[in-house]
Amino acid sequence: MNNDLVRLAEALRDIKFTMFTTVGEDGNLFSRPMATLRLNEKNFDGKIWFFTGINSPKVMSITNDQHVNLAYANPEYQKYISVCGTAKIVTDKNKMRELWTPLMKAWFPEGIDDPNISLICVDVETAELWHSPSSKVVQLVGLAKALATGKPYNAEKHQHHIDVKGRH
Repeated sequence: MNNDLVRLAEALRDIKFTMFTTVGEDGNLFSRPMATLRLNEKNFDGKIWFFTGINSPKVMSITNDQHVNLAYANPEYQKYISVCGTAKIVTDKNKMRELWTPLMKAWFPEGIDDPNISLICVDVETAELWHSPSSKVVQLVGLAKALATGKPYNAEKHQHHIDVKGRH
């Protein structure tokens, strides 16, 4: 498996929620919190999955424009991830069974037979990872050094770009 995909899967491991952004019919961006379904870190294929209602506004947005962004944040560990990709709506019951958790029953009382259930599959194209030292002391030393030297604090040295378009 591609090392960048491994790095992305490991980064996403501890962040369960994302702000899922779609492009509306009018071109405006709409974000909503969503729970990422489990990832197989060892065999991550660059696809991120979500359950959703087939009649939800985000499904209509994806039907009009497949481009989406997933913004993940874990401020406690100074970890931030922005994922760009294309989304598609999936109604495959076998895939739903594979990804189903009992918690989903709160949104889909009839389980995978619920008439409103569907999946969103986001095929990752690119991602940006920022992971600063989590130690406040290390961050403060970096900021103090920048102030003392007159050179800007370089947060970008903790940034990593992942381009997975050529992974297949």
